[in-house]
Amino acid sequence: MEAPFLIPQSMTKLEPPILLNDRLMILSRIPIAIRYILLSALAFAMMSACVKTVASYGIPVLEIIAARSLVSLLLSFLSIKRKHISVWGQNYLLLAARGTVGTLALFCVYYSITTLPLADATVLQYTYPAFTAILALLFLGESVKRSTLICIALSFIGLVVMVRPGASGVILGLPPLSLMAALTGAFCSAVAYVIVRHLSQTEDSSVIIFYFPLVALPVSLILLGHNFVFPGFNQLLFLFLVGVFAQVGQIGLTKAMALEKAGRVTSYSYVQVVFSAILGIVFFAEVPTVWTLIGGTLIISGALMNALGRS
Repeated sequence: MEAPFLIPQSMTKLEPPILLNDRLMILSRIPIAIRYILLSALAFAMMSACVKTVASYGIPVLEIIAARSLVSLLLSFLSIKRKHISVWGQNYLLLAARGTVGTLALFCVYYSITTLPLADATVLQYTYPAFTAILALLFLGESVKRSTLICIALSFIGLVVMVRPGASGVILGLPPLSLMAALTGAFCSAVAYVIVRHLSQTEDSSVIIFYFPLVALPVSLILLGHNFVFPGFNQLLFLFLVGVFAQVGQIGLTKAMALEKAGRVTSYSYVQVVFSAILGIVFFAEVPTVWTLIGGTLIISGALMNALGRS
């Protein structure tokens, strides 16, 4: 007679599942500003993937910017009306400056996204925490910690590794125009974030966001001129998603900047690099080079030290 099949005692007692409330409690321990910036990073990574996709259909960068601005303008206007506040805010000049600098940053960032691998473009964009920390010191009086100085140094070294300048000064790693566009976009983004940090003390986040497409839409349409390409259904869908993801990213970023110091909160958005690298591999077959990985690791390490450092 065969021995009866015995069930191990450890299998007779099922481990209790993790309750939803427990997960919510874990999530609640993450500071609200960090939650906003992580949501922003994911949304911006999705936006970049949509920009690269729709550009592959032959849609001009300026048309992508115009579509993104139109969606953002409508969503921002509806949000402001829902709150029953004025769309114009109080500090008109500074709001207009934020919109202008943000528009220039958008032109540069979108150009770099369409001409560089997604991971490279995103890593270069993430030199902006270093720019933000410096500008926040100069214009907001925010102190620069030792960890922030290390962040700036590592960002510079990481940039040099990615670019790999030759003995004659020739850039080996990346196209010079795309490189300059990415760095200009990062600097202008830092300027815009510092302005947002200042405006968030008196202005509603929806009003701050509203001024961005208010400037970007007419400027992009004027520069686009007769180069408009009528989009098909797929292109139209991706153009719409560019605007939606951009809006979510802007809301998360603006709310985070209102709750935490500019130089510190932007450092947490480094995870966009991870998101973008994954999207680049999955959807565009873009495997990051060794130089991108090394340089990106240095830049992200600096951002992490700035985010987590206390001195």
